[in-house]
Amino acid sequence: MADLKVGKVTHYYDKIGVAIVELDSPLANGEKVKFSRGGEDIFEQNVESMQVEHKKVDSADKGDVVGLKVNEAVREGADVYKIG
Repeated sequence: MADLKVGKVTHYYDKIGVAIVELDSPLANGEKVKFSRGGEDIFEQNVESMQVEHKKVDSADKGDVVGLKVNEAVREGADVYKIG
Protein backbone atom coordinates (compact mmCIF):
# COMPACT_ATOMS: atom_id res chain seq x y z
CA MET A 1 0.00 0.00 0.00
CA ALA A 2 1.30 3.46 -0.87
CA ASP A 3 1.88 5.94 1.92
CA LEU A 4 -1.13 8.23 2.45
CA LYS A 5 -0.53 11.92 3.14
CA VAL A 6 -2.47 12.80 6.29
CA GLY A 7 -1.34 16.36 6.90
CA LYS A 8 1.28 19.06 7.18
CA VAL A 9 3.24 20.41 10.15
CA THR A 10 2.25 24.04 10.74
CA HIS A 11 4.27 24.61 13.93
CA TYR A 12 6.76 22.81 16.18
CA TYR A 13 7.24 23.41 19.91
CA ASP A 14 10.80 22.28 20.59
CA LYS A 15 10.69 22.59 24.38
CA ILE A 16 7.82 20.09 24.68
CA GLY A 17 8.46 18.08 21.49
CA VAL A 18 5.04 18.66 19.95
CA ALA A 19 4.24 19.17 16.27
CA ILE A 20 1.03 20.96 15.29
CA VAL A 21 -0.42 19.11 12.31
CA GLU A 22 -3.30 20.21 10.08
CA LEU A 23 -4.99 16.96 8.98
CA ASP A 24 -6.02 16.13 5.40
CA SER A 25 -7.18 12.62 6.45
CA PRO A 26 -8.22 10.89 9.69
CA LEU A 27 -5.48 9.79 12.09
CA ALA A 28 -5.62 7.58 15.19
CA ASN A 29 -3.35 6.54 18.05
CA GLY A 30 -1.36 3.41 17.26
CA GLU A 31 -0.94 4.23 13.56
CA LYS A 32 2.56 4.58 12.13
CA VAL A 33 3.49 7.87 10.46
CA LYS A 34 6.53 9.33 8.76
CA PHE A 35 7.60 12.93 8.45
CA SER A 36 9.02 14.06 5.12
CA ARG A 37 10.28 17.41 3.85
CA GLY A 38 11.42 18.26 0.35
CA GLY A 39 11.02 14.65 -0.74
CA GLU A 40 13.40 13.45 1.97
CA ASP A 41 12.17 11.26 4.83
CA ILE A 42 13.07 12.70 8.24
CA PHE A 43 11.86 9.99 10.65
CA GLU A 44 9.08 7.51 11.40
CA GLN A 45 7.17 6.86 14.60
CA ASN A 46 3.95 5.44 16.02
CA VAL A 47 1.26 7.92 17.07
CA GLU A 48 1.20 7.62 20.86
CA SER A 49 -0.18 10.94 22.07
CA MET A 50 -2.48 13.34 20.26
CA GLN A 51 -4.48 16.35 21.43
CA VAL A 52 -7.19 18.56 19.92
CA GLU A 53 -7.81 21.88 21.70
CA HIS A 54 -5.56 20.70 24.60
CA LYS A 55 -7.74 17.60 25.17
CA LYS A 56 -6.28 14.12 24.73
CA VAL A 57 -7.98 12.20 21.89
CA ASP A 58 -7.64 8.69 20.43
CA SER A 59 -8.42 9.81 16.88
CA ALA A 60 -8.95 12.96 14.83
CA ASP A 61 -10.69 13.66 11.53
CA LYS A 62 -9.89 15.51 8.32
CA GLY A 63 -9.78 19.25 8.98
CA ASP A 64 -8.76 18.91 12.63
CA VAL A 65 -5.61 20.61 13.92
CA VAL A 66 -3.82 18.26 16.32
CA GLY A 67 -0.88 18.46 18.66
CA LEU A 68 1.24 15.36 18.07
CA LYS A 69 3.97 14.29 20.49
CA VAL A 70 7.05 13.55 18.33
CA ASN A 71 10.28 11.67 19.01
CA GLU A 72 12.51 14.04 17.01
CA ALA A 73 12.55 17.67 15.99
CA VAL A 74 10.54 18.45 12.87
CA ARG A 75 10.27 21.70 10.92
CA GLU A 76 7.22 23.62 9.79
CA GLY A 77 6.13 22.59 6.31
CA ALA A 78 7.01 18.91 6.74
CA ASP A 79 4.45 16.51 5.29
CA VAL A 80 3.01 13.72 7.44
CA TYR A 81 2.26 10.34 5.86
CA LYS A 82 0.46 7.30 7.27
CA ILE A 83 2.54 4.16 6.59
CA GLY A 84 1.05 0.81 5.57
